[in-house]
Amino acid sequence: MHRLRYSNAVSEHYFTAHPHSSNEVYEFDVQLLESHYHIRTQAGIFSPRGLDKGSAVFLHKVPLVDLNPGSLAVDLGCGWGPLTLALAQSHPESEVIAVDVNERALALSADNAKRNGLNNVTASMPEAAITQLEQTGRTIDLLWSNPPIRIGKTQLHDLLTRWLNLLSPEGVAYLVVQKNLGADSLIKWLNNQAHTASKVGSSQGYRVIEVRLA
Repeated sequence: MHRLRYSNAVSEHYFTAHPHSSNEVYEFDVQLLESHYHIRTQAGIFSPRGLDKGSAVFLHKVPLVDLNPGSLAVDLGCGWGPLTLALAQSHPESEVIAVDVNERALALSADNAKRNGLNNVTASMPEAAITQLEQTGRTIDLLWSNPPIRIGKTQLHDLLTRWLNLLSPEGVAYLVVQKNLGADSLIKWLNNQAHTASKVGSSQGYRVIEVRLA
Protein backbone atom coordinates (compact mmCIF):
# COMPACT_ATOMS: atom_id res chain seq x y z
CA MET A 1 0.00 0.00 0.00
CA HIS A 2 1.33 3.44 -0.96
CA ARG A 3 0.50 6.84 0.53
CA LEU A 4 0.86 9.53 -2.11
CA ARG A 5 -0.53 13.04 -2.48
CA TYR A 6 -0.29 14.03 -6.13
CA SER A 7 0.24 12.44 -9.48
CA ASN A 8 -0.39 13.10 -13.15
CA ALA A 9 -0.14 9.40 -13.99
CA VAL A 10 -2.57 7.91 -16.50
CA SER A 11 -3.23 4.18 -16.61
CA GLU A 12 -3.49 2.68 -20.08
CA HIS A 13 -6.51 0.68 -18.86
CA TYR A 14 -8.56 3.54 -17.45
CA PHE A 15 -11.31 3.52 -20.11
CA THR A 16 -11.73 -0.25 -20.29
CA ALA A 17 -14.66 -1.84 -18.51
CA HIS A 18 -12.72 -4.69 -16.92
CA PRO A 19 -9.10 -3.69 -16.24
CA HIS A 20 -6.67 -6.61 -16.08
CA SER A 21 -3.80 -4.75 -14.44
CA SER A 22 -2.86 -5.46 -10.84
CA ASN A 23 -5.24 -4.22 -8.18
CA GLU A 24 -2.46 -2.57 -6.19
CA VAL A 25 -3.97 -0.22 -3.60
CA TYR A 26 -3.03 3.42 -3.03
CA GLU A 27 -4.18 5.74 -0.24
CA PHE A 28 -3.69 9.48 0.13
CA ASP A 29 -5.26 12.64 1.51
CA VAL A 30 -6.46 15.33 -0.88
CA GLN A 31 -8.16 18.73 -0.73
CA LEU A 32 -11.02 19.26 -3.19
CA LEU A 33 -12.44 22.78 -3.15
CA GLU A 34 -12.52 23.65 0.57
CA SER A 35 -12.82 20.12 1.96
CA HIS A 36 -10.30 17.42 2.81
CA TYR A 37 -10.77 13.74 1.99
CA HIS A 38 -9.04 10.44 2.64
CA ILE A 39 -8.99 8.50 -0.62
CA ARG A 40 -8.46 4.87 -1.56
CA THR A 41 -7.68 3.93 -5.17
CA GLN A 42 -6.33 1.01 -7.17
CA ALA A 43 -4.25 0.49 -10.29
CA GLY A 44 -6.13 0.13 -13.57
CA ILE A 45 -8.03 3.42 -13.34
CA PHE A 46 -7.32 7.02 -14.36
CA SER A 47 -4.66 8.75 -12.21
CA PRO A 48 -4.71 6.19 -9.38
CA ARG A 49 -1.90 7.80 -7.40
CA GLY A 50 -3.37 11.24 -6.84
CA LEU A 51 -5.37 14.15 -8.20
CA ASP A 52 -4.61 14.70 -11.90
CA LYS A 53 -3.75 18.17 -13.19
CA GLY A 54 -6.89 18.49 -15.30
CA SER A 55 -9.20 17.89 -12.34
CA ALA A 56 -7.11 20.21 -10.18
CA VAL A 57 -7.48 23.01 -12.75
CA PHE A 58 -11.17 22.24 -13.14
CA LEU A 59 -11.87 22.56 -9.41
CA HIS A 60 -9.89 25.79 -9.26
CA LYS A 61 -11.65 27.41 -12.23
CA VAL A 62 -15.17 25.96 -12.41
CA PRO A 63 -17.98 28.40 -11.54
CA LEU A 64 -19.99 27.18 -8.58
CA VAL A 65 -23.72 27.21 -9.29
CA ASP A 66 -26.73 26.92 -7.00
CA LEU A 67 -28.99 23.90 -7.35
CA ASN A 68 -32.48 23.42 -5.99
CA PRO A 69 -33.03 20.54 -3.55
CA GLY A 70 -33.63 17.32 -5.45
CA SER A 71 -31.65 18.41 -8.49
CA LEU A 72 -29.59 15.91 -10.44
CA ALA A 73 -25.85 16.29 -10.96
CA VAL A 74 -23.59 13.95 -12.95
CA ASP A 75 -19.85 13.35 -12.97
CA LEU A 76 -19.19 11.88 -16.40
CA GLY A 77 -15.97 9.85 -16.41
CA CYS A 78 -15.64 9.84 -12.64
CA GLY A 79 -12.46 7.81 -12.13
CA TRP A 80 -11.89 7.41 -8.40
CA GLY A 81 -14.26 10.31 -7.81
CA PRO A 82 -12.59 13.70 -7.24
CA LEU A 83 -15.28 15.63 -9.09
CA THR A 84 -17.98 13.39 -7.66
CA LEU A 85 -16.89 14.13 -4.11
CA ALA A 86 -16.71 17.88 -4.75
CA LEU A 87 -20.16 17.85 -6.38
CA ALA A 88 -21.70 15.86 -3.54
CA GLN A 89 -20.13 18.04 -0.85
CA SER A 90 -21.12 21.28 -2.60
CA HIS A 91 -24.70 20.15 -3.26
CA PRO A 92 -25.73 17.94 -0.32
CA GLU A 93 -29.45 18.16 -1.18
CA SER A 94 -28.91 17.02 -4.77
CA GLU A 95 -28.51 13.52 -6.17
CA VAL A 96 -25.09 12.90 -7.70
CA ILE A 97 -24.47 10.10 -10.20
CA ALA A 98 -20.87 9.02 -10.78
CA VAL A 99 -20.57 7.54 -14.29
CA ASP A 100 -17.68 5.56 -15.76
CA VAL A 101 -17.12 2.58 -18.06
CA ASN A 102 -14.47 1.20 -15.69
CA GLU A 103 -16.06 -1.03 -13.07
CA ARG A 104 -13.09 -0.64 -10.74
CA ALA A 105 -13.39 3.16 -10.90
CA LEU A 106 -17.12 2.99 -10.14
CA ALA A 107 -16.57 0.85 -7.06
CA LEU A 108 -13.87 3.22 -5.82
CA SER A 109 -16.01 6.33 -6.40
CA ALA A 110 -18.85 4.82 -4.41
CA ASP A 111 -16.47 3.68 -1.67
CA ASN A 112 -14.69 7.04 -1.44
CA ALA A 113 -18.02 8.85 -1.14
CA LYS A 114 -19.15 6.49 1.62
CA ARG A 115 -15.89 6.62 3.56
CA ASN A 116 -16.04 10.43 3.50
CA GLY A 117 -19.61 10.62 4.74
CA LEU A 118 -21.30 11.60 1.46
CA ASN A 119 -24.59 9.73 1.16
CA ASN A 120 -26.04 11.43 -1.92
CA VAL A 121 -23.88 9.55 -4.45
CA THR A 122 -24.68 6.57 -6.64
CA ALA A 123 -22.32 5.01 -9.17
CA SER A 124 -23.48 3.68 -12.54
CA MET A 125 -22.28 2.40 -15.88
CA PRO A 126 -23.20 4.85 -18.68
CA GLU A 127 -25.86 2.79 -20.42
CA ALA A 128 -27.62 1.93 -17.18
CA ALA A 129 -27.66 5.58 -16.12
CA ILE A 130 -28.96 6.80 -19.49
CA THR A 131 -31.66 4.12 -19.56
CA GLN A 132 -32.83 5.12 -16.09
CA LEU A 133 -32.95 8.80 -17.02
CA GLU A 134 -34.84 8.13 -20.23
CA GLN A 135 -37.34 5.82 -18.52
CA THR A 136 -38.05 8.27 -15.71
CA GLY A 137 -37.94 11.41 -17.87
CA ARG A 138 -35.36 13.02 -15.59
CA THR A 139 -32.88 15.55 -16.93
CA ILE A 140 -29.50 16.70 -15.69
CA ASP A 141 -29.20 20.05 -13.94
CA LEU A 142 -25.41 20.09 -13.61
CA LEU A 143 -22.81 17.96 -15.36
CA TRP A 144 -19.08 18.00 -14.56
CA SER A 145 -16.60 16.05 -16.64
CA ASN A 146 -12.93 15.45 -17.19
CA PRO A 147 -13.79 13.52 -20.35
CA PRO A 148 -11.73 10.64 -21.77
CA ILE A 149 -10.20 12.55 -24.68
CA ARG A 150 -7.95 9.64 -25.63
CA ILE A 151 -10.86 7.44 -26.72
CA GLY A 152 -10.76 9.32 -30.04
CA LYS A 153 -12.64 12.25 -31.53
CA THR A 154 -15.57 10.31 -32.99
CA GLN A 155 -16.25 8.40 -29.79
CA LEU A 156 -15.80 11.53 -27.70
CA HIS A 157 -18.28 13.45 -29.82
CA ASP A 158 -20.80 10.60 -29.56
CA LEU A 159 -20.33 10.46 -25.79
CA LEU A 160 -20.77 14.18 -25.28
CA THR A 161 -23.75 14.37 -27.63
CA ARG A 162 -25.66 11.71 -25.71
CA TRP A 163 -25.04 13.25 -22.31
CA LEU A 164 -25.33 16.93 -23.17
CA ASN A 165 -28.69 16.26 -24.80
CA LEU A 166 -29.89 15.11 -21.37
CA LEU A 167 -29.37 18.54 -19.83
CA SER A 168 -32.47 20.24 -18.45
CA PRO A 169 -33.54 23.49 -20.18
CA GLU A 170 -31.66 25.49 -17.52
CA GLY A 171 -28.95 22.87 -17.05
CA VAL A 172 -25.26 23.50 -17.54
CA ALA A 173 -22.21 21.34 -18.14
CA TYR A 174 -18.57 22.08 -17.40
CA LEU A 175 -15.75 20.16 -19.09
CA VAL A 176 -11.98 20.32 -18.69
CA VAL A 177 -9.81 19.60 -21.75
CA GLN A 178 -6.16 20.18 -22.53
CA LYS A 179 -5.52 22.86 -25.14
CA ASN A 180 -3.04 20.65 -26.99
CA LEU A 181 -5.59 17.81 -27.06
CA GLY A 182 -8.19 19.87 -28.87
CA ALA A 183 -10.00 22.05 -26.34
CA ASP A 184 -10.48 24.96 -28.74
CA SER A 185 -11.63 22.77 -31.62
CA LEU A 186 -14.05 21.03 -29.23
CA ILE A 187 -15.59 24.40 -28.33
CA LYS A 188 -16.04 25.13 -32.03
CA TRP A 189 -17.62 21.72 -32.63
CA LEU A 190 -20.00 22.13 -29.68
CA ASN A 191 -21.16 25.49 -31.02
CA ASN A 192 -21.96 23.82 -34.33
CA GLN A 193 -24.24 21.38 -32.50
CA ALA A 194 -27.38 22.23 -30.53
CA HIS A 195 -25.30 23.85 -27.79
CA THR A 196 -23.59 27.06 -26.82
CA ALA A 197 -20.06 26.61 -25.52
CA SER A 198 -17.38 28.97 -24.26
CA LYS A 199 -14.16 28.96 -22.27
CA VAL A 200 -14.71 30.12 -18.68
CA GLY A 201 -11.23 29.48 -17.31
CA SER A 202 -7.78 28.20 -18.20
CA SER A 203 -4.55 27.26 -16.45
CA GLN A 204 -1.52 25.03 -17.03
CA GLY A 205 -2.57 24.25 -20.60
CA TYR A 206 -6.14 23.24 -19.71
CA ARG A 207 -9.43 24.88 -20.69
CA VAL A 208 -12.60 24.77 -18.59
CA ILE A 209 -15.56 24.85 -20.99
CA GLU A 210 -19.15 25.81 -20.17
CA VAL A 211 -21.87 24.16 -22.27
CA ARG A 212 -25.60 24.87 -22.36
CA LEU A 213 -28.42 23.90 -24.67
CA ALA A 214 -28.84 26.46 -27.46
